[in-house]
Amino acid sequence: PASLYADAAPLDLRLSKWPYPYPLKEFKTSLQGQSASMIYMDVAALGKAKGVVVLFHGKNFSSDYWAPTIAGLSKAGYRVIAPDQIGFGKSSKPDVEYHFDDLAANTQALLKSLNIQRVSVIANSMGGMLGIRFARLYPQTVQKLVLENPLGLEDYSKDIPPQQNDNLLKLEMAQTEISYRKFLQSYFPVFKPEYERFVELYTRVKNGPDYKQYSYASVLTYQMIASQPTVQDLPGLKMPTLLVIGQKDRTVFGRRFAPPEAVKALGNFPELGKKAAQTIPNARLVPIDQAGHVPHLEVPEIFNQAVIDFLSEK
Repeated sequence: PASLYADAAPLDLRLSKWPYPYPLKEFKTSLQGQSASMIYMDVAALGKAKGVVVLFHGKNFSSDYWAPTIAGLSKAGYRVIAPDQIGFGKSSKPDVEYHFDDLAANTQALLKSLNIQRVSVIANSMGGMLGIRFARLYPQTVQKLVLENPLGLEDYSKDIPPQQNDNLLKLEMAQTEISYRKFLQSYFPVFKPEYERFVELYTRVKNGPDYKQYSYASVLTYQMIASQPTVQDLPGLKMPTLLVIGQKDRTVFGRRFAPPEAVKALGNFPELGKKAAQTIPNARLVPIDQAGHVPHLEVPEIFNQAVIDFLSEK
């Protein structure tokens, strides 16, 4: 099929023309000595305020994919902070080495600038790895932790050989609208029409002037995930933790680089969820049978209900 988005206006590195569901704010910060700006949404609670929730997005998404979660939480009385991490979405994408600890420190600095002392965290996919690091580094900040199909419940570095940046960049640059759609479809057992917007976003950046730089940011954040496992942090998570695990998820980070025998054993989220629930001291598991890698988009009502019940427990 021909491109669906050949005629759509191209997007720049910071996705300036891409609409987000709530107004945007900017936090000026730096990463590895380079100044950077972090774009975020700060959505007030409706009715009586019950607390603050911070959302950590996955690698191939930005904070806008949290729209149904933000709406549900805000309605339930939570103020929601949804940042685009540096390197993603509308935030700066400096050419530096990325570390989960740095992204966590930036997010903590953002909260400090807003005078927020205590939050609950909801974290999906790569954001799960960041959420785990954030909770380990700032246990006094994190009241409760929700891990939604997080990456990093297993150590990828054992089975996935290290990759060179220039090779990764070639592969990124060679993606097409069709191959990207196929890649995204692997996250969702049922690919709904509304998920097409993520393909549109990708294609419009690809057709824009900054695709190489955008791709390179993706390479740098790939290396962060590949080289910084978080599974060893799980036993140290002392706060109440909810594992929301779509049972149809078989996501394997860096799948294409792993030998086929290794892939068979990786990405078994039903098993990884059970194991994590046993490893994290104060954890509970909510399996969601009909969902894949992003339950908050696939079954928003079920996801929101599970999360709001967990947050409202004393």
